[in-house]
Amino acid sequence: MTDPVYRRVVIKLSGEYLAGQQGFGIDQPTVDRVADDLIAARHLGTEVAVVIGGGNMVRGVEVSSRGVSRTTGDTMGMLATMMNCLALEAAIERKGTPARTLSAFVMPEISELFTRTAAHRYLAEGRIVLLGGGTGNPFFTTDTTAVLRAAEIGAQAVLKATNVDGVYSADPKKDPTATRFDRLTHSQAIEGGYKVMDATAFALARETSLPIIVFSIAEPGSIGAILRGVGHGTIVAG
Repeated sequence: MTDPVYRRVVIKLSGEYLAGQQGFGIDQPTVDRVADDLIAARHLGTEVAVVIGGGNMVRGVEVSSRGVSRTTGDTMGMLATMMNCLALEAAIERKGTPARTLSAFVMPEISELFTRTAAHRYLAEGRIVLLGGGTGNPFFTTDTTAVLRAAEIGAQAVLKATNVDGVYSADPKKDPTATRFDRLTHSQAIEGGYKVMDATAFALARETSLPIIVFSIAEPGSIGAILRGVGHGTIVAG
């Protein structure tokens, strides 16, 4: 077996992806397939932490555009990420692999509070660690959360699992002439305004010297392929 390129990573998953073809909520076959990929990645020897968005249930920006305050809307979105984490945790454990959800919010009846010490301990034990609740603050995306948590726990990379196989100059679904990049610097990603991650996430990754690998989650086994260094994606680093 090829040794993994990274020994500890944070994987950023889209909440919308967990809805599957139904477009809203949680599609259990999709959750189970993602759980299988995460377990396979863990079996490669990589310590795996996961940040999930909440867009399959609530998007704070959209809620606030309909009259709810942005702070309240973002809080609703952060709670949605907790529901996704709990659903994925249950799927992973049902398959025989230990997992643990850590929350940015104090909610002792539901989840342990995130601390670096707890995350380090559970990763060292071989658990897949699910990091819910965003940063715990409004106005920050789960993309930024993924980079922040990666820096906090000493991860070697952020793996951005999305619905396209890398960073493009434009939306490839709308523009057939869009160019795909194999590699970009953080600064190029920010200056280019590429929407695959927000500028705050790229800026924090630049400051903390964290590479971001953008790849498609649609193909089963894609996480493991990235970890083995044979996956198809865009590396944002340097």
